[in-house]
Amino acid sequence: PQIVISVYGLDFFGHDVVRGYGAVHVPFTPGRHTRTIAMFVPESTSRLQKFTSWFTGRRPEFTDPKVVAQGEGREVTRVRSQGFVTISFNIM
Repeated sequence: PQIVISVYGLDFFGHDVVRGYGAVHVPFTPGRHTRTIAMFVPESTSRLQKFTSWFTGRRPEFTDPKVVAQGEGREVTRVRSQGFVTISFNIM
């Protein structure tokens, strides 16, 4: 099993935009586990799309969260690193 994380926040214009996506496998062994997840955001492919998304406040984002957890089809997606999220698990 995996946990998919989508982080949203407000941009300069007050629009709710995606700040990052990430996924991590849930550990199976009992105990306390800490995982650091590298976050990423989709990028526009052209300068015109970048300007349009900045101007309208609508940045690229995934419509299906399964894309983040699966490797299939992601090799053609342009993304940019966007920080890290640390998550702790207490497995019993």
